[in-house]
Amino acid sequence: MKKGRRNAITDVEGVYVGHATHVDGDVQTGVTAILPRRFNWFREKTRAACHVINGFGKSIGLIQVDELYTLETPILLTNTLSAGHVSDCLIKFMLSHFDEIGLKGTVNPVVCECNDGYLNNIRKQSITEHDVLSALNNAGEDFERGAVGAGRGMSCYHLKGGIGTASRIIEIEDLRFTVGGLVLTNMGKLEDLIYDGKKIGPELKDKLTLDETPDKGSIIMILATDLPLESHQLKRMSKRAGAGLARTGTYISHGSGDIVIAFTTDSPVTSKAYDVTVNREILHDDYMDLVFKAAVEVIEESIYDSLLSADEVTGFSGHNRKALKNLL
Repeated sequence: MKKGRRNAITDVEGVYVGHATHVDGDVQTGVTAILPRRFNWFREKTRAACHVINGFGKSIGLIQVDELYTLETPILLTNTLSAGHVSDCLIKFMLSHFDEIGLKGTVNPVVCECNDGYLNNIRKQSITEHDVLSALNNAGEDFERGAVGAGRGMSCYHLKGGIGTASRIIEIEDLRFTVGGLVLTNMGKLEDLIYDGKKIGPELKDKLTLDETPDKGSIIMILATDLPLESHQLKRMSKRAGAGLARTGTYISHGSGDIVIAFTTDSPVTSKAYDVTVNREILHDDYMDLVFKAAVEVIEESIYDSLLSADEVTGFSGHNRKALKNLL
């Protein structure tokens, strides 16, 4: 499959990504914002689905996404002990933009997290409201990858992980669609790493003196598309992210939180009263194999991108994670 122009989730038109990053000694952390569709999130809800592969996590807002199949806020990524505060900040941000929240229903903030406590002094809970607003307000089509934003303090296969992204183009007859992925990687053991079909982990492990920790990490996987998918199709798409994850070598450990959110920018759900029935064009199921293939490819490549884009980082208690690009 062909890659998109940026090879990024923002190849899906209308999707923006922004970061705020802390780099200060034992504080190595941040926030990443994914803005789906236009900026009218609450009034024109984004069709979405989520899938929990392994539920060792503290994500916020997934219950309602799983029930109603919509997003009504941007998606924010951060470290585990900042998830609650980031959620509060996201609620404040939404209240400032939509006067009807609290009067005509509440709002469901969506915040996902990974534990960056190896490189970041997570007990300091360093993320501020300014960071959240900065990530949201500075989001754009072009954005940094690797050890930035929520990915600043993350580890991947005992190397430096973080933010990665990729995209694929789907062509069906005379129609052209895009599938994009973004990941926050914080999982895996080096000995298990597979890169481009080759198990390179054992060889790399022999070269390095590692302060190894058990695989208790996590990964957040975001899939975006402009395909006209119904809720059950988005759910099916989200489940395929696990195949892309497995291609890189992880076996999805006991202590890992492996979370997928998939959304489409097509046909938002408005807050206006519906007719008794609603007619909407959706992709025929016979073409779903193309969607599944694209989802697997963008997740696999996004994980590699998170590794190859990241610089080496030394942080909390002198802990260090090497950059894969310096080892290949």
